[in-house]
Amino acid sequence: MTTSKSGGITALSVRRPVLISVANLLILLVGVASILGVDVRELPNVERPIVSVRAEYDGASPKTMDAEITSILEGAVARVAGVKNIESSSEENNMRMRVEFAPGTDIDIASSDVREAVNRVQRQLPDDIDQVLVVKADDDARSIIELSAYSDTLSKDVLAERIEKDVAPTFQSIPGVAEVRIEGDQPRVMRVLLNPAKMAGYKLSASDVIDVLRNVNFDVPAGSYESNDQELLVRVLGSIYEPDKVRRIHIRDDVRIEDVAEVFFAPEEAESYSMLNGRQVIGLGIVRQAGENTIAIAEEVQKRLDRINAKNKDYHLVKTSDDSIYITGALRDVVNTLIIAIVIVLIVIALFLGQARAVLIPAVTMPISLLGTLAAIWLFGFSINLLTLLALVLATGLIVDDAIVVLENIQRRRGEGLQKMAAAVLGTRQVFFAVVATTVTLVAVFAPIAFLPGESGGLFREFSLVLAVAVIISSFVAVTLCPMMASRLPHLSDQNPVLAHLRGGLDGFGKSCADFYLKSLDVLIKRKIIALVIACIIAAGGAYSFINLDQELLPQEDRGAIRVFLTGPDGSSLAYADRQAQMVEHVLAEYQDKGYITDIYSIIGRWDKNRAYIVASLKHWDERSISQMDLAREINNKLSSIPGAQIRVIQDSSLNIRGNGAGLEIALLGNDYDEIYEVSTRLSEALQAQISVIDDVRIQFDSSQPELSFNIDRERANDLAVPLNRISDTLRVMVDRYDLLDLSIEDQAVPLMVGSSYGVINDPGDLLNIFVTNTNDELVPLSALVHVEERGVAAELDRHKQRRAIDLDIGVKPGTPLGDVIAQVETVAAEVLPTGITLHLMGEAATLEESSYETMLTFLIALLIVFLVLAAQFESIGSALIVMFTVPFGLASAVFVLMLTGQSLNLYSQIGFVLLVGLMTKNAILLVEFMDQLRDEGHDVKTAIIEGARIRLRPVVMTVLSTVLGALPLVLSEGPGAEARNAIGWVVFGGLGLSAIFTLYLAPLGYALLAPYIKPRAHAGKILDEQLAAAETDVKGEDHAI
Repeated sequence: MTTSKSGGITALSVRRPVLISVANLLILLVGVASILGVDVRELPNVERPIVSVRAEYDGASPKTMDAEITSILEGAVARVAGVKNIESSSEENNMRMRVEFAPGTDIDIASSDVREAVNRVQRQLPDDIDQVLVVKADDDARSIIELSAYSDTLSKDVLAERIEKDVAPTFQSIPGVAEVRIEGDQPRVMRVLLNPAKMAGYKLSASDVIDVLRNVNFDVPAGSYESNDQELLVRVLGSIYEPDKVRRIHIRDDVRIEDVAEVFFAPEEAESYSMLNGRQVIGLGIVRQAGENTIAIAEEVQKRLDRINAKNKDYHLVKTSDDSIYITGALRDVVNTLIIAIVIVLIVIALFLGQARAVLIPAVTMPISLLGTLAAIWLFGFSINLLTLLALVLATGLIVDDAIVVLENIQRRRGEGLQKMAAAVLGTRQVFFAVVATTVTLVAVFAPIAFLPGESGGLFREFSLVLAVAVIISSFVAVTLCPMMASRLPHLSDQNPVLAHLRGGLDGFGKSCADFYLKSLDVLIKRKIIALVIACIIAAGGAYSFINLDQELLPQEDRGAIRVFLTGPDGSSLAYADRQAQMVEHVLAEYQDKGYITDIYSIIGRWDKNRAYIVASLKHWDERSISQMDLAREINNKLSSIPGAQIRVIQDSSLNIRGNGAGLEIALLGNDYDEIYEVSTRLSEALQAQISVIDDVRIQFDSSQPELSFNIDRERANDLAVPLNRISDTLRVMVDRYDLLDLSIEDQAVPLMVGSSYGVINDPGDLLNIFVTNTNDELVPLSALVHVEERGVAAELDRHKQRRAIDLDIGVKPGTPLGDVIAQVETVAAEVLPTGITLHLMGEAATLEESSYETMLTFLIALLIVFLVLAAQFESIGSALIVMFTVPFGLASAVFVLMLTGQSLNLYSQIGFVLLVGLMTKNAILLVEFMDQLRDEGHDVKTAIIEGARIRLRPVVMTVLSTVLGALPLVLSEGPGAEARNAIGWVVFGGLGLSAIFTLYLAPLGYALLAPYIKPRAHAGKILDEQLAAAETDVKGEDHAI
């Protein structure tokens, strides 16, 4: 960039106003056009790539599943590239595995790799295991939308069939939907109920019937042959699907199925059911794929829901919960906050300048910078979300800062008597370096945030880059459009009489403050050591307060819903869980009567028969006087008195993290479940005894699940010629029901289930009177083949990181920061855990620990980068140190504000700290740069400090007020998403406001301490000029001599 008086981009802007106007107009137009194409969602796509593996092994105990299936699959999947964590659970008949990959992993490639790994070990698994499924979704993922179906005319089984055949596929086909879960349905099954008395009369056992029923589905290939130049495929078909035909199947020549059993279609026995406000319904849960847009899915769900209800009059579908309501409300509130921030900033400028025409300049530059930033959002493939909109709100104060600095200096030069165009060029040129330096410094602060690893990086990458782009565009606009408009506006120095009247009182107050500032600054410079000691005490107080700040991952958010998880004792029935759930619903109904809750939606037996899941949807934020957090606290206190079940009240957060809002989740890892359980018990006792904020500790392992073991006497069975499978088949039919196979009827899989009409078994001894047939068709009582043993077993066995694990849920008192509890738990665990047993943080706790380390590392890198950038810009390490000297005290200011307002140290406030570094250095640069200019002009250090502080006081205060008051709407925010806005708003509003005072004093103090040892920048240039002049003189002398 040329240094001639008529050169440079600023002079070009003044000389060619049409060119600059068109350039800025193009930025504006591209921004407007990008609004139509940019995606809108709650947060950037930061969801963890998760693949679920499921396997079923009929008849296997949890111990068998763990040893023969889970451990083998875990070993295979662990070798897949990019795997971050593996968690699995083995239960009766099935296992579930949750495979989490590193952020940024392509979920399609990951699922394909997992599928290949599973296939490689398929032969090591038991032969009769069902197919192992690999799914691109988290089995524990929560539904983003819950629907309920009910009818006054249709029976439940018919309604369930309609929902399964017509409704669920309609929603499943929506792009981005991973799964539609149907809750509370009872699908149609074909039942074969055996009569033990009749079978005994015909000398038949259950296995005899099962053997012939296996051929109900008979569809096998018989090869192919060529005939007349064509190949014909041959199949043998013998499937039957009607109960009448099944009844007539021969077991033996003289015995049919109908002679010993009943065959009919019926609804499946209820394994779960759903309730809406006390009415039994069919529930549908819409689960989205990882990374997909909740808002877009919700809009399409609503369209299809309206069409279904308009088309079908015999049943109704209603929406019981919808995450998009919170998201759209939060987005709307942030947009409103942005508008308010713009208005506040313009009012501040108008009051300071007192000129309506001067306000026109930032009023034009702000939309250009904001819309230009929207264009960058679209260009980078980002989305409009809560964080990018939050970045725009914070950018509102930043993008006008450069315009204020330029405009204020132009106005000052006009006051010195310069003409419009000269004042525009020279005024801008004087602060050009400061504008560029502050812009580069801010970008240097924001850039490291974009490269944060893990979930924190994904969350704030768009936030930081949006801020960086905004300040880059604003600086370009400030040094081009601002001087051009200032050189064209008539009578820029004339004050608007209305604004001048409003400023009347402010001017006197401002002059008094300025006089006080300069006098106090003079005293400070004279007593540098005392001032330095006081500053160090303040910094130490900030460090101490920082250590004692409450720490959590995210501030608790009012998302308009409270979720309750209920778990009964192992082995308890569906009816027991229903009774417990009714107690919970009764408590929630009290708040429904008060008008706080709109709907109570319950799913009984969702995962197991002893579990229930209840969602209480709250009224709109504007229609209730109590927050979700306070309401959850009240409800939790009342639910804690319900005996016979473990009840947890969950409050969701923006991040879809397992266990968020549910206290602290940990696991103990080891090699033997009995040893781990014994250590878990000791740890539980120690935690409750030593940590007062812990309410209770729930060990998620219980070996009291009652189990009857029928131990077969193999020698006796061999002597009596009884095959072992006949014993197991008979027991499965008589005890429960045997899900033998699936019949394909009208494109639906209808299970064929074989059971017994024996009735309820009240005593294990009843089973010993059951007969089985041997290979000679003779009846043999079970009592002759087995002996029965009753014992307790674990209903579920967990594994983490390929080791056996037992989970512990630690309930903490409401309002207790999670970070404090983690530190205390780790201290107690270090004393209790023996060698070989390790502590593993889970869910929100693991994310908090990871993100805290990542954010601290990023903060240190940001400080280093800012220092290096400052040193390069000032061409002086000393000047860079002077600017950085203010940083610790500004951070202490933010810490004090968080302490006073009761805010916690969380992801949002931590990012606010990083942002604050850039804002503080921006103000210090304005002061130090002008002081350096005065020293270059020949002034001594003290004169440069006092005069520089006097001249720069007004623009510094203006820029600080524009940024601080621009963040005021964040502090005052209410409604959905307000908690996140409050967290970062307080850091900027309070921290920057208080740190501005430190900057105005400490930057000059640092200058007074270091500047005497730093030669002015002009000194090096003067020496170079003298040496070059001397060299030229010598050359001319030599030439003359020649």
